[in-house]
Amino acid sequence: MKSAELRWKFLDFFKDRGHKIIPSASLIPEGDSSTLFISSGMQPLVPYLLGQKHPEGTRLTDSQKSFRTEDIEEVGDGRHNTFFEMLGNWSLGDYFKKEQLTWIYSFLIDEIKIDASRLYATVFRGEEVIGVPKDSESVDILKQVFKTYGIDAKDVDFPENDGMQDGRIFYYPAKKNWWSKSGTPEKMPIGEIGGPDSEIFYDLGPDLKKHENSEFKGALCHVNCDCGRFIEIGNSVFIEYKKTQQGFEKLEQQNVDFGGGLERMTMVSEGLDNIFETDLFLHIIKKIEGLSGKRYRDDRKSFEVIADHIKSATFIMGDGDGISPNNTGQGYIVRRLVRRAIRFGKKLGITEKKWTKEIATIVTADYKDVYSELEKNITFIGKELKKEEEKFNETLERGLKELNGIKKWWGQIRRSSVNDMGSSGNYSQGTDQKREARELGVKLFYLYQSYGLPIELSLEELGGIIFEDEAIKSFNEELKKHQELSRTASAGMFKGGLADDEPETIKLHTAHHLLLAALQELFGKQVKQKGSNINSERLRIDFSFDRKITAEEIKKLEDMVNEKIHQGLDVVKRELPLEEAQKIGAEMEFGVKYGNMVSVYFIEDKKGNAISKEFCGGPHVKNTSELGTFKIIKEEASSQGVRRIKAILE
Repeated sequence: MKSAELRWKFLDFFKDRGHKIIPSASLIPEGDSSTLFISSGMQPLVPYLLGQKHPEGTRLTDSQKSFRTEDIEEVGDGRHNTFFEMLGNWSLGDYFKKEQLTWIYSFLIDEIKIDASRLYATVFRGEEVIGVPKDSESVDILKQVFKTYGIDAKDVDFPENDGMQDGRIFYYPAKKNWWSKSGTPEKMPIGEIGGPDSEIFYDLGPDLKKHENSEFKGALCHVNCDCGRFIEIGNSVFIEYKKTQQGFEKLEQQNVDFGGGLERMTMVSEGLDNIFETDLFLHIIKKIEGLSGKRYRDDRKSFEVIADHIKSATFIMGDGDGISPNNTGQGYIVRRLVRRAIRFGKKLGITEKKWTKEIATIVTADYKDVYSELEKNITFIGKELKKEEEKFNETLERGLKELNGIKKWWGQIRRSSVNDMGSSGNYSQGTDQKREARELGVKLFYLYQSYGLPIELSLEELGGIIFEDEAIKSFNEELKKHQELSRTASAGMFKGGLADDEPETIKLHTAHHLLLAALQELFGKQVKQKGSNINSERLRIDFSFDRKITAEEIKKLEDMVNEKIHQGLDVVKRELPLEEAQKIGAEMEFGVKYGNMVSVYFIEDKKGNAISKEFCGGPHVKNTSELGTFKIIKEEASSQGVRRIKAILE
């Protein structure tokens, strides 16, 4: 089944069961500074899962644009991609496990004709330490579901130790069958919601010998084995818990959050074992074949990296938030994607200029009927890709010069190796050879990190290498160290609600406070912030307001903010008890739970008269005179009763 048909079948299936179809949210999170991108359908709906009433009711369905940074290095195995569409349905305190599990299997088997005998289910084993029991309720429901299709579904505990055991339903621990935004229960902060889940796996079959040809061939295979034989195509999360100081407590309402990747569902519905062979990538792959003169089957990984990364970059830049390749926040991820694609393009021998823009044009054409914002922003996307391609090609040229120096060094090593050979033809100093190969791996990682040269290109340029596996091993070790450092650094990256801690971002953060104060002064205190996003290029604020703002009002807002900037007001942070901060009327951030002591930022004159008081973690400038000139670049509707303003500092 083609992807477009499958997408609408899913939405119509749940519409027929009382669900309202809602549009995809932006890839850039609103009011959530803890993450760079929306990576699941659940993220935009957290307030409603906590009990806030959704304007469309208690049953919702959508296809949500999603992006997962952690899968960048995984692309190339045929089953991972960074940008994907998450088909989702939600129950906000409405139906629960029985309806959800019955419906989703009916959709997969009856609607898109997946062979029921190839489907397997997993459930939560339960954990005493967190006080959440074994999910035997889901097992009982699943047994009835499979029975409907003539399958006697045996449930199995500890499959990770004992293998399949002719089972159909498998119990796993929280590491595999618990879902929250932060991951497993011990990683969840106080106040976060989550719950046990039931995943759906599709068996690609024994004939492909995925397990036998994997690094896991020495262990028993099971549905959660990383060999790739079983592929997850959907997950029903039963969100009914909130983490507290004492452990986990039940939410006032039981929620269902289902998510299933359109790409994987399309793959299995078409009887394929690789998402890049579906119609979602077909036109892109053909274009890469034309640009490179090579066939997809000759170098699958390079084709898949290019196809995935340029598609993802196109969607991020095409979201309408002005994200472009740079060295901070979301822009850094775009730069990483584009440059990684170009590196693999070099490996394929692509020499044509502006080729990334050509692929972006294909992505836009493929999705224009679903995500019109791509076509609307294609000029911006093309311009930014062209600039980044030119910049990176210059960087690569410098990297190749560095590689020439390494090539000379390695040539000397090889010559000395030949001199050290004994009459038998064996190397007499094999240990030294390995050490030098490992040193080469470190040098090649430096080229990769500094100039973007992939190790494959570097090794090809160097020619045959003694102990090449040692060089690659050393390179991968350095890469792993770098990734760990990046993860550690990013853990504290978003303190205070910013995408980064660049000086320009901090200035825009302070301007954001001034703008909210101006909105309330002009339109009344009933105007409340509903979301925000701030990076080094612009600020964005969503606020409650029920009509379009006129050109005269936009000019008035600009003048009001610029007047406060010109006055040179002090920006002061004070730690206050929550109750006191509420009494003085400090603005609270939408959807945030606060502790007993809070940070409040005041923007005030020398006499202590405050024009802005906001709950905020900072950071900010010390005085508004540091900001420059404030300018609104866009005003538009965000959702019903909510307007959005984007602004810059010049």
